[in-house]
Amino acid sequence: MDTKRSVLLIFTGGTISMGESPDNGSLAPLDMEAIQKLIPELEMLPVSISSYFFDPMIDSSDVDPEFWIKISRTIQENYDNYDGFVILHGTDTMAYSASAVSFMLQNLTKPVVFTGAQLPLGVLRSDAKENLMSAIEVAAAYEDDEPIVPEVSIYFEDSLMRGNRTTKQSTEYFNAFESYNYPALAKAGVHIKYRTLYIHHDHSGLPLEINTKFDTNVAILTLFPGIKETVVQSILQTPGLRAVVLESFGAGNAPRAEWLFRQLKAATDRGIIIVNVSQCHIGTIEMGRYETSLNLQKAGVQSGYDMTLEATVTKLMHLLGNYDDNSVVNKKLQESICGEVTLPTR
Repeated sequence: MDTKRSVLLIFTGGTISMGESPDNGSLAPLDMEAIQKLIPELEMLPVSISSYFFDPMIDSSDVDPEFWIKISRTIQENYDNYDGFVILHGTDTMAYSASAVSFMLQNLTKPVVFTGAQLPLGVLRSDAKENLMSAIEVAAAYEDDEPIVPEVSIYFEDSLMRGNRTTKQSTEYFNAFESYNYPALAKAGVHIKYRTLYIHHDHSGLPLEINTKFDTNVAILTLFPGIKETVVQSILQTPGLRAVVLESFGAGNAPRAEWLFRQLKAATDRGIIIVNVSQCHIGTIEMGRYETSLNLQKAGVQSGYDMTLEATVTKLMHLLGNYDDNSVVNKKLQESICGEVTLPTR
């Protein structure tokens, strides 16, 4: 980094925003002064660091679209004043938030890096320090006055991953997140090595806009051996339901039971959009490859290809919030908005 860059840290809550009280050892939210005492190395970074704290900060289990809107508006309001942004977030729903924000921040040309921690700052062996410092370095990384990673990403342990390609994989280990179907954007060792070939760039030349429209009338239907028709029916007949993420087996397979076809077909006929994603982390949906997925095709179920569950849910919420016409939503589902899906070569 040849020029001193400016980064805004946005503290939303979660383990990384907490520290142990010296009085009784309980966890409490940190302020910037306490963070600088715990990480004096921050002053060694050639970066001008500012901070913004959500009030109140929340546990990531309480995340909802209003929270995503608050993150996006905070970035929008400060966009011209900083070179990059680091979102400190709880790990449990970070992949949902990173996915949602990637759809909301339209024409993004600056780094937005989500990070968190498995252990709070100040705790022995905490991963918070390295995650935070590396995330700041990524957010401030420019080359020839251009940002190296001008998209929404997640940094954890030693990997920088596209936000809408990432899933939390562990509650125990420091490599808590993984991007199964898309290469890491960077790997950190002695140096941070960026894989520029895989980084998304917006070339629209348009100013940043945020899209705050969401429709949360979405459900997840996970198939399992022995699933009952009454269970499927109760989900598909949820009042106000507009879309369902169907978690199928393998490459997109489902039981050939006549009743399942009938329930799915009746739902799509009523205008409910059903998107097929795999329960497997690695690989893509291949509708029609096996006979057990043919009924899904006939029922009007769409392929979600290799999208994560988190990206599929938030993409549906985003599209349903912006389009009343299902044909438009279906068309947009077959497009990559910001690198969230690998589409087959036609």
